[in-house]
Amino acid sequence: MGKSKSHKKKTAVLDSDEDDNSSVSSTSTMRSDKMSVLGTEEVQITKDNLLDLALDALYEKRPAIREKALASIIDTFNSSLQHEFVEKKCTTLLHQCVNIVKRGTSKEIALASHAIGLLALTAGNGDKAHEIFTESVTPISQALKSGSEPTKISLLECLAVITFVGGDTEETETSMQIMWQVVHPKLSSNVVATKPSAAVITAVVSAWSFLLTTMNGLKLNPKHWQESISYLSSLLDKDDRSVRIAAGEALALIFEIGSVEKFSGEVKGSIDVSTPEGSKHREGFSHVQGLKGKIINKVRDLSSEAGGKGSAKKDLNSQRNLFRDILEFFEDGYSPENTVKIGGESLKTSSWYQMIQLNFLKRFLGGGFIKHMQENEFLQDVFGFTPKKKHLLDDEYRISSTDKRMYKSPNSVVSKARTQLLNKQRMLSEGRNAGHYAANAGDEDF
Repeated sequence: MGKSKSHKKKTAVLDSDEDDNSSVSSTSTMRSDKMSVLGTEEVQITKDNLLDLALDALYEKRPAIREKALASIIDTFNSSLQHEFVEKKCTTLLHQCVNIVKRGTSKEIALASHAIGLLALTAGNGDKAHEIFTESVTPISQALKSGSEPTKISLLECLAVITFVGGDTEETETSMQIMWQVVHPKLSSNVVATKPSAAVITAVVSAWSFLLTTMNGLKLNPKHWQESISYLSSLLDKDDRSVRIAAGEALALIFEIGSVEKFSGEVKGSIDVSTPEGSKHREGFSHVQGLKGKIINKVRDLSSEAGGKGSAKKDLNSQRNLFRDILEFFEDGYSPENTVKIGGESLKTSSWYQMIQLNFLKRFLGGGFIKHMQENEFLQDVFGFTPKKKHLLDDEYRISSTDKRMYKSPNSVVSKARTQLLNKQRMLSEGRNAGHYAANAGDEDF
């Protein structure tokens, strides 16, 4: 059929022939060029109007229509950078997604929270990202108190992403406290604690660690985190492998950024040991060292775990490799080095904070990760990554291969400073070198 001139039902993009109870489908699984309107009329779907149609469909009463709209939005934001749409309709899409987080079905909430995160990543650092954060944080916090397990995981990931992009230092610590309360709820006398599942614990620790990579340890409030190292170390004994891995990464990060005292409730600084305060400091230091020793022993065991009945070999190898890296870090001070190929260029990480940031964003973006790294300037700045196509435009400014490696290295002052600056100007600008910011990006964190 020809293109319809009047979009009587702009929800056409979502009103396919599928039954309302069918699983949520993305644009790639729907008919690519036409969708039926109420089973009769058809509308030509183009890239230009796809998001508009999906946005209109979020006003529909039927949850199934809204679910398909959200899946379409997610698919589109993953497959291409929607800067023009975000510039014009960011607030409209945000408000509709927030309303769904407040009142939608579990499936809708999971989809809407993911869409909000993608919206923030596309908007990048700035006023729009901060608006996304401020409008979403309270509804997400409320939804986390009563949502289903899959919903909580999606909400936690969303909260991490929107805070990473749009939150300042205080807001980041607030988000981390919200996450922490999912596994350590503040209960009134008539409330019974619900034991979080392994999947939820893993999501909390991963999201919390992701935000920790952007925090300046000097500004941390120690009273919020006094028991966190003890709790994280206790997770190394849990049966679930994903919990152990998430906890191990979090502990490595805390020691890497040098804020151990903040997390163990100890006083940090040089104090006269002959005074009561000095004695307390010395005891605190001994406590931290003893705790670190216990953690190292457990890490050593996990790095050579024999596995068990029904243990997936791939997962077991992943755990062994990770904890070998953690053990080497604790004993020799070496952080793991990793390389990811993106369109012919290499994205390298050589610190725990960078690895945690990269892995978290890869999981969140899924199939859209490569596309975003190639075109999303916010993420490029976070990792100090320059896509191959951008190099081709630099004929007038060619530099030696040695300088280029220095410039692109995750350890270079440029790369670290970019991440630091980009992560909401809340990282420490520690000196300048050769005209570039020196930064320990992710370490700025906790």
